[in-house]
Amino acid sequence: MSTEVLARTQFALTCAFHYLFPPLSIGLGLILVIMEGIWLKTRNDDVKKMNRFWVHIFSLIFGLGVATGIVLEFEFGTNWATYARYVGDIFGSALAAEGVFAFFLESGFLALLVFGWDKVSPKVHFFSTCMVALGSTFSAVWIVIANSWMQTPAGYKIIETAHGPRAKIIDFWAMVFNPSTLQRLSHVVSAAWCSASFLVVSVSAYYLLKRRHQEMARLSMRIGMSVAIAGTLLQFVTGHESILEVAKNQPAKMASMEGHAKTGPLGLTLMGYVDKEGAAHGLTVPRVGSLLLAWDPTKPVMGLDQIPVKERPMVQPVFQLYHLMVACGVAMATIIFVATIKWRRGTLWESNWCLRALVAAVVLPQIANQAGWFTAEMGRQPWIVYHMLRTSEALSKTVKANLIFTSLVLFTLLYLLLGFLFFYLLNKRIKAGPAELPSPSDEVPTLREQGLVIA
Repeated sequence: MSTEVLARTQFALTCAFHYLFPPLSIGLGLILVIMEGIWLKTRNDDVKKMNRFWVHIFSLIFGLGVATGIVLEFEFGTNWATYARYVGDIFGSALAAEGVFAFFLESGFLALLVFGWDKVSPKVHFFSTCMVALGSTFSAVWIVIANSWMQTPAGYKIIETAHGPRAKIIDFWAMVFNPSTLQRLSHVVSAAWCSASFLVVSVSAYYLLKRRHQEMARLSMRIGMSVAIAGTLLQFVTGHESILEVAKNQPAKMASMEGHAKTGPLGLTLMGYVDKEGAAHGLTVPRVGSLLLAWDPTKPVMGLDQIPVKERPMVQPVFQLYHLMVACGVAMATIIFVATIKWRRGTLWESNWCLRALVAAVVLPQIANQAGWFTAEMGRQPWIVYHMLRTSEALSKTVKANLIFTSLVLFTLLYLLLGFLFFYLLNKRIKAGPAELPSPSDEVPTLREQGLVIA
């Protein structure tokens, strides 16, 4: 394999593995704030046990996210040195802001969150929880800004240096609020809420099926379901806004996502495949795509026939990954809709088939996250910075294919080990359940007496 293919494969592997963790930590940060807010109001020991349980889960996820994220930053300097030099002024400023304003905030208060339960006042502990949640979200903000700039560059000019051309910031805020930042950020954050809430719902459903920790599981389920409903609805709203932005700024990606070979009204393909020309075949509803994009079923949309062959992404993978993401989103919405009806009727707790579906549904947002990320990145090809720098031109000049292959094999083995350890520790912690508090109070009323559990 060529140096480019190996470098892209290595980055895809390390990035995909890393991306299992940030959405969970972002979403769990919000859920921890909600849970601790309930504890501040009730001072109920069952709520406190629930909080401490999910804090332990959060700390495990946070640790793996940090460890795997650092690797990506080193890869920019080893495999993609030309890219790092070309966009260092822009990409480096976003990563620096992420470190200063997000990572330090999150990690600085994490110790209080994990170890400060009996060492600081409840209000100070709640404040630390809010700061950790805010830091997690800030991390997403700056990373998405950096990646969105690669999709829709703005606020820069190209200058010549002794080492070649280089992009320089001329308008910081234009760079930050480039044409795709807000749409992509809202989609990423709401996806993170889905990831974490489905994890909370899955674990809660597991406890209900096993008839263990039932009061805690019902309250945890109630919180998780509420966040899941909001996140799932927002996914469709923000997803539509993202599609509008892609159709406007990245027509080649849009055409590939829908298998739109010839310019004209765009249909909506529910499932199928694309042929060698990039045309979709399968279950297609004519003109609905144009209706959704422009409220006009006759509105022509640019097809692949107007995109030079050398500027087209790999259409089949982009088409299939995009539709996989949408399918997972529809499945998530369906499961949550059914579970919500049963929840409101008070029959969810005894519906074993629905609880089993909720346990299994934890994988859906993770698959959707991966498929959506790959769609966005593969749909931008052959550009690493859209219409500015090709991926083939962004490689390091001195790194050879055999070196990348060796490190790829080692990373694969290492990440298999890390993945095994993570799931082993996560499974062990979930099976152990919430630990008993050192000094439970007999004077605090139960959750059921306070009306926090729906029978």
